[in-house]
Amino acid sequence: MSARPILIAALLLAGCRGEEHPPLGLAGEVDLARFMGDWYVIANIPTFIEKGAHNAVESYRLAEDGTIETTFTFRAGAFDGKEKRYTPRGFVREGSGNAVWGMQFVWPVKADYRIAWLDDGYTQTVIGRQARDYVWIMAREPEIPAPDYERILGFLAGQGYDVSKIQRVPQRWDRPRELQ
Repeated sequence: MSARPILIAALLLAGCRGEEHPPLGLAGEVDLARFMGDWYVIANIPTFIEKGAHNAVESYRLAEDGTIETTFTFRAGAFDGKEKRYTPRGFVREGSGNAVWGMQFVWPVKADYRIAWLDDGYTQTVIGRQARDYVWIMAREPEIPAPDYERILGFLAGQGYDVSKIQRVPQRWDRPRELQ
């Protein structure tokens, strides 16, 4: 895979500056060990590399050096589309309760990544950005109940997001993910 799309994505993510907003709400103290693992992307305001993504999954693993090894996979354009894989690294910002990270797709740029909301069971989360330009609603399962989704959209509207830009990410798993 060419590094060019990753470089362009990183520069766009790092350089996006919208109107000024009050600080984005944060999830509070995040237990990194509990947060690690697979998260299905339920909906998002997609970056250009994610447009048309199907079966999108973000996976996190805590590295020995304290950084977060991240693997983002999806099928491009359809459930049987070409698999895309990106492997950025997360850097937890000290003093943020583990809720603010710099996500590095290419050195030295670290894109803003904030755990804006996380349920008590670590089964649903919202990842946002201070600029309110991108957002990811994620869950441990490929679907969430409609009332939960609506509640999350209400939360995002209250945080200053234009929820009309949020798109569902198609998820269809005929077999367990590890057998895909």
